[in-house]
Amino acid sequence: MTASRPVLVVHGTDRPGIVAAVTRVLADFEANIVSLDQYSTDPVGGQFFQRTEFNVPEFLAIKPQLQAALVETVGEGLGLDWTLSDISVPKRVAILASLTDHNLLDLLWRQRRGEINMTVPMVVSNHTVVAEDVRGFGVPFFHVPSQGPDKSAAEAEILALLKGNVDLVVLARYMQILSDDFIGQVGVPVINIHHSFLPAFIGASPYRKAKERGVKLVGATAHYVTKDLDEGPIIEQDVVRVDHADTVEELTRKGAEVERQVLSRAVKWHCEDRIVRAGHQTIVF
Repeated sequence: MTASRPVLVVHGTDRPGIVAAVTRVLADFEANIVSLDQYSTDPVGGQFFQRTEFNVPEFLAIKPQLQAALVETVGEGLGLDWTLSDISVPKRVAILASLTDHNLLDLLWRQRRGEINMTVPMVVSNHTVVAEDVRGFGVPFFHVPSQGPDKSAAEAEILALLKGNVDLVVLARYMQILSDDFIGQVGVPVINIHHSFLPAFIGASPYRKAKERGVKLVGATAHYVTKDLDEGPIIEQDVVRVDHADTVEELTRKGAEVERQVLSRAVKWHCEDRIVRAGHQTIVF
């Protein structure tokens, strides 16, 4: 049986005594702090963020009492928002994909090797190209065609598959624009991977556009999805150097490699509750 790995995340207006109060509550329950990371935008009236991973005997048994103490001390006493989770429990992650398979297969491979603590209850695609590869990982595959300007029927089918079954949705180059209604109804965070530093080279054939502009860097951006297209809070970005001799095919290959790395980091950090959303930004511990 996997040992519990409790994580406490608090955030709110900075003020003296937050760290002392949080650690005092944990000490009262004989918790041993394994790691503690914190960040303040300004020590005088700024926003404070803290992630604390700790070990405590019989976490599930004492969790209700610990939550009550956090409500009293951290919530009501300090006016902070907080979440308490057990990151030993894998998050259920649905992956949406289209024709391109490099991000999808990379996530499935990392999950199988235990590099990302998640389960994948389903892969949904508007094409069948990746079906056999997905089933080779023992993951259920669902084909939901999405054609024409009206995507409502396809989105309704996907929402029915997701409802109550997932904690996170990952768009692994799912080449469909999700509607505002879908984003509003999905009920869980959605992470997307974009093949550039946003908003450069949006739309079709990004690597051909990059080649035509003579770029010296190819990058990728993982971000949370919001109703504003490709403008959600950025989780992770990275680049690889390229030069004039690289063909479109080489740019595409190098870009795909960066995409895999960026997306896998973002999903891993989310599954370990290392990300705090703060308006249009993220704090990543």
